[in-house]
Amino acid sequence: MITLAIFTDVLAQFGGMGMRGGGSYFLLVLLPGMVLSGAATWMVKSTFTKYSKVAATSGITGAEAAQRLLDNAGITDVTIEATRGMLSDHYDPRAKALRLSEPVFASNSLSAIGVACHEAGHAIQHATGYKWLGMRSKMVPATGLTSKMAMPVLGIGMMLSYGSSVFGDTIGNLLMFIGVALFSVAVLFSVITLPVEWDASARAKKLMVSAGIVSNQESDTAGRVLNAAFLTYLASAIASLLTLLYYVSRIRR
Repeated sequence: MITLAIFTDVLAQFGGMGMRGGGSYFLLVLLPGMVLSGAATWMVKSTFTKYSKVAATSGITGAEAAQRLLDNAGITDVTIEATRGMLSDHYDPRAKALRLSEPVFASNSLSAIGVACHEAGHAIQHATGYKWLGMRSKMVPATGLTSKMAMPVLGIGMMLSYGSSVFGDTIGNLLMFIGVALFSVAVLFSVITLPVEWDASARAKKLMVSAGIVSNQESDTAGRVLNAAFLTYLASAIASLLTLLYYVSRIRR
């Protein structure tokens, strides 16, 4: 969310305006977002790696665990597929496909089972009409389009706002306002994602025990992976909000 262009722009302001100018926005707005995102990403990767070495006593794989949850929920129209990439696991409601990364699909580790059951939780949300998932799914097309347009529009607006002419400054501010409106869609999407991910993890922690996939103690361990993963979504939402705040402050100045 926070691009190199923004980072460079704020550093330039920091050098020319001091703490009362762009530097304060860097220290109070952008830097915390970057730190949060980096820390959350590191935490989920390290937690997943740690518990990927701990096998579940049931001996079933991530794919088998997800299938058991789907079967217990009476869901028969969702396919489980293997996909490439590290932690690229996701549920596609349009194709009704639960795609698990290779380290999750065939592994019987507590990390793999936790992630697989989390994704199965999304499939169960879809089947039961969970409203927040429905809202997020409807926003996907608009979010994809506005996310591509927001940064170019904001970038052009920022360049024009540096001009000496009143006309260029006015057009620049207008473009930045439009860019902020476009970027706000992505921010809203990241916020709506939070209850969706939290609910999927809550379902997974409960159902993996009731389905006999893991014991209560193992559920706590697998849950740590899900908790760390949720922090990445939380950090993303916070970083998005901080970035939006930065652009709003630029328009106001």
